[in-house]
Amino acid sequence: MTLQLIKNAKIVTDNHIIEGDLLIEGGKIARIDKDISVDGNVVVFDADGQFLIPGVIDDQVHFREPGLTHKANIHTESRAALVGGTTSFMEMPNVNPQTVTNVLLEEKYGLGANSSAVNYSFYLGGTNDNLEEIKRVNPRNVCGVKIFMGSSTGNMLVDQEEALNGLFAHSPILIATHCESESRVKQRYADALAKFGDDIPPREHPVIRDAEACYLSSSFAIELAKKHNTRLHILHITSEKETDLFRNDIPLVEKRITAEVCVHHLHFSEADYETLGHLIKCNPAVKTAQDREALWKALLDDRFDVIATDHAPHTWEEKQNLYPTSPSGLPLVQHALSLMMDYVVEGKLSIEKMVEKMCHNPAILYQIEGRGFLREGYAADLVLLKENYNPVTKSDLLYKCGWSPLEGHTFKYAPSKVWVNGTLSYNEGVIGELNPQRLLFVR
Repeated sequence: MTLQLIKNAKIVTDNHIIEGDLLIEGGKIARIDKDISVDGNVVVFDADGQFLIPGVIDDQVHFREPGLTHKANIHTESRAALVGGTTSFMEMPNVNPQTVTNVLLEEKYGLGANSSAVNYSFYLGGTNDNLEEIKRVNPRNVCGVKIFMGSSTGNMLVDQEEALNGLFAHSPILIATHCESESRVKQRYADALAKFGDDIPPREHPVIRDAEACYLSSSFAIELAKKHNTRLHILHITSEKETDLFRNDIPLVEKRITAEVCVHHLHFSEADYETLGHLIKCNPAVKTAQDREALWKALLDDRFDVIATDHAPHTWEEKQNLYPTSPSGLPLVQHALSLMMDYVVEGKLSIEKMVEKMCHNPAILYQIEGRGFLREGYAADLVLLKENYNPVTKSDLLYKCGWSPLEGHTFKYAPSKVWVNGTLSYNEGVIGELNPQRLLFVR
């Protein structure tokens, strides 16, 4: 068996940096030490002082397969994830057919096994009438149950209180929620139509899907979780008002209610609608600069536990439609890590904190087996980062949709090498041998 030895790296894990070496054997991390010397058949990589971090675990992506593959598919988007340093993803059920039965879920796992470039898991979707399917889910090999408590792409709204109580009471695994008050959004959308007709300006999106709509739904989800002692993870928090719903006075492993913030909500604000328009239209909406700063504060003081993408591609043509038919969502997974590294360079957060929120914490709160850290015995999902001087161009994008709201931006860092289960799958611009696995969970 060929060993792989990464020398002279700045190894970032467990909230500190070790300057030293990492040995890979049999797809796992065999040893981490200051100076490793190995005899025999070994391939040596000189990191030359670059950062070596665990592969990013993205707990919220939409790869659009099956049924919506004119927008994206697992093959294209997982390769975009790979070159961006994401080595594991958890994908959403609002596809066609919707992933709302265990049979359909296993069929989707078959798609992942056949076409993914990186490690994968898929959510089972909750509906108003599939509680029996939820009860039968296998906690060992399914990441979570996704409940849309506000409508978004795919029309999977769960709006019956009896159904919500049943799902929160009986789900055997973590519930992840999209939280927006449907009644408030509908009323504010009607108001906007009355004022503007179909040509609603993009800047009105955070007015229609405002902070109050988010708060009403998030606070209700938390009430349900407390009532039933549910393991609840609220996705893509966007407003200052919601930040005080979450705790930072207990360790993550003790939390029953956790929260996620997405890279685009940390990066963009309402001012960006003037230049990017519907390209940054997403649900929940990008909101004010004040909201954005509150998100950063909650992230840094540990009220928020995870940074993710909510990668949700649509075609360029779809995004050019007028507001009522321009779909919400944007592609992000290829550059999420690089974007956060910009904020590391800026001093907004430390690289240790970034790794905690993008690698360690998803593994902890989803109870992923043997991933998310650079530790001996863990899967060798690794990213070597190098300084980067090239702007993002369309020709660089691996998304099937072929566009990004970050085109033209020059990031400070980008992955140079990415290992997945010990296999060097991305090396200096070239995708090589792939070795993805289905994520497993210790519950």
